[in-house]
Amino acid sequence: MDMTKLGHTCVVGMHWGDEGKGKIVDLLAEHADIVVRFNGGGNAGHTVVIGDEKFALHLLPIGVLSPNKMAAVGPGVAVDLGRIIEEIDGLAQRSITVGANLKISNRAHLVMPWHKKQDLLSEAALGNQKIGTTARGIGPCYADKMQRATAIRVVDLLHPNELRAKVERISQIKNTMFAALYADNEPLDSASIVAEYLAYADRIQPCICDTTQLLYDAISQGQRLLFESANGMLLDIDHGTFPYVTSSTTSAIGVPAGAGVPSQTVQTCIGVTKAYTTRVGAGPFPSELHNEIGQYIRDRGHEYGTTTGRPRRCGWFDAVAAQYSVRFGGITQIAVMHLDTLTGLDQVGICTGYQTADGPLSGFVADNVAMEKAEPVIEYLPGWKEDPRSARTIDQLPANTRHYLDRLESLIGVPITIVSVGPERTQTLFRT
Repeated sequence: MDMTKLGHTCVVGMHWGDEGKGKIVDLLAEHADIVVRFNGGGNAGHTVVIGDEKFALHLLPIGVLSPNKMAAVGPGVAVDLGRIIEEIDGLAQRSITVGANLKISNRAHLVMPWHKKQDLLSEAALGNQKIGTTARGIGPCYADKMQRATAIRVVDLLHPNELRAKVERISQIKNTMFAALYADNEPLDSASIVAEYLAYADRIQPCICDTTQLLYDAISQGQRLLFESANGMLLDIDHGTFPYVTSSTTSAIGVPAGAGVPSQTVQTCIGVTKAYTTRVGAGPFPSELHNEIGQYIRDRGHEYGTTTGRPRRCGWFDAVAAQYSVRFGGITQIAVMHLDTLTGLDQVGICTGYQTADGPLSGFVADNVAMEKAEPVIEYLPGWKEDPRSARTIDQLPANTRHYLDRLESLIGVPITIVSVGPERTQTLFRT
């Protein structure tokens, strides 16, 4: 695989997030000039292992870890400035400086304290019908973006008097709403909120710019862009398992709007998936394993959320969902992660269909009631006992592991070009 010929590339997750996108973005960043986050917010968790060090970023693009690379946060991201500054300071303590190499869109919307409060109040009010939000305020931030009159953007930080008036007005609206809907009578302190965000502005102002112009100039100068998606494609607001989804467009479809580039910009779309499937929070998951094998995968794969710490639900690889993601997301290549996690099993399963009492489903359907009731059709292949983590070429993998990859590729219908057998950069194999 010649990574220098990929052109402008987007990296997306093919299932419900946590697929290992961070490692692939880090791998490809070497061949890019600018790494761009275009969706989501602090509800993402991208992890990279470099040597003996592990880095977990939630809002900063992975590109900040690569020397001489620019990292950009696009207008489609819900920006939590407190989280960004926390990540910048955390990296500084590890001798990684984030300064002129970070650009934040002046058009991006800000996550405010009332967004996080609303997340908590509304989720509590849902009782056993909870959506499973991370309570980072992402959904309410995007909702205010569409409401418009109650939204605050990064550019507003540059005008303190206008910001103060906006915060006071919106705080009054939110106080009234929270009291009426949730019987919450602890009013927001608009003065302290203004002080907090003006302090953020002092720290972050050098990074604020028109990233749409920045990316246009970069493309014109022949620079290569790498677009980093947050969350997974099955959490997409329009195409995922609604309402158990995130609040943004998580596939390459979201790049033009979320980054501010022409629709034809993305030339390569790499879909990232684990060798099995996981999910955090509520929602249908037909291939989920409620047994000791599911726990075996969870323990070996360290399947606990980067952002929340919640244990992930684990199951066999869902090829039906993967086919769906390929079709609507325009995926051209696939990276399979965590292949080593399945080591030691006598057999490994692949979900090739969904069966209900009324007959088989046609595929990954929008009907959550049907999806919740669906039983997986599982195809079993021989497992492998040999540890693949020491392999440095595809040919060095155990034979049954290679057969498993061949079967996944034939079911999905898109070439598997990258295989990960461990967290290290060196434990990444290229497949032709």
